[in-house]
Amino acid sequence: MSSGRESAMTKRPAAHTAGRRLATRPPRSGGALALVPVLLIAVGCSTVQTGTPQGSASVDASASPPLTEEFPRGSFDDPTAIDNRWLPLTPGTQWVWDGETVVDGEAVPHRIVLTITDMTKVIDGVKSVVAYDEDYSDGELVEAEIFFLAQDNDGNVWRMGEYPEEYEAGEFVDAPTWLAGTQDALAGIWMTADPRLGDRSYAQGWGPEVGWADRGQVVQVGVENCVEVGCYEDVLVIEEWALDDPTARQLKFYAAGVGNIRVGWSGSADQEQEMLELVEFGQLSADALADVRAAALALEDHAYEVRPEVFGDTEPMQIGS
Repeated sequence: MSSGRESAMTKRPAAHTAGRRLATRPPRSGGALALVPVLLIAVGCSTVQTGTPQGSASVDASASPPLTEEFPRGSFDDPTAIDNRWLPLTPGTQWVWDGETVVDGEAVPHRIVLTITDMTKVIDGVKSVVAYDEDYSDGELVEAEIFFLAQDNDGNVWRMGEYPEEYEAGEFVDAPTWLAGTQDALAGIWMTADPRLGDRSYAQGWGPEVGWADRGQVVQVGVENCVEVGCYEDVLVIEEWALDDPTARQLKFYAAGVGNIRVGWSGSADQEQEMLELVEFGQLSADALADVRAAALALEDHAYEVRPEVFGDTEPMQIGS
């Protein structure tokens, strides 16, 4: 899909992801080998892959009192205009991350492609932007997903739910789905309006039927970091983990105006580890965006078929905001 790009938008003067293995979603497993020179900083008994920090903090999952976030219902006047400084989600924007996943000492190539579509879907009464991503392991598609995002009036970006399809040898095997407002699931925060060091951790969603109970917390600010598309200053680093596996911790590096530029690892050494860096970033052509739209619509069609208990009462995705 990247061949349909109209512009690379790569260099910026200063400087925006995974099931537990994706850069685009909260962590389900971990990181891999660093792709550029970085500074390693000890955090407790773990190691954090980072750049040059101006501030940092260790994270304790036990210091997260509320398991869910209070949803600001009625505070979504323009929910599909997502212009959060750290997570700008303009329709047609695509990010591509490349890297490796290390399992039992073996490194496997890993690639993730995320596109913000020009479609919306109403989730729990809130019109939400539809994102579509694909996760490749050693060149094979292992997961495709649509997920749903909305920005409240204060500028917080909420994750409203997701439909991920998992594949083995090209065959569909599972779709651990959750949507806010269905089966006791609740929306969570993907990015706060003004993330700061010292902020408490926050829930990234609550999907009890599929065990979704992931969290995030700012652990560094003012980081300098370089990836293939450019070098950035004042990068924000957020650590993410699942409540059922707090030792498996992933780092997301966010550059202002771009989004997630790097995925790192700060969990225990015996966990599956993943590290990725942003290698492509830009706006898709109309034809390329149409291809992504068709793929996302096909995924939703299958969601109605295999997860009717979740999708059955929802209206289909619509083109436009």
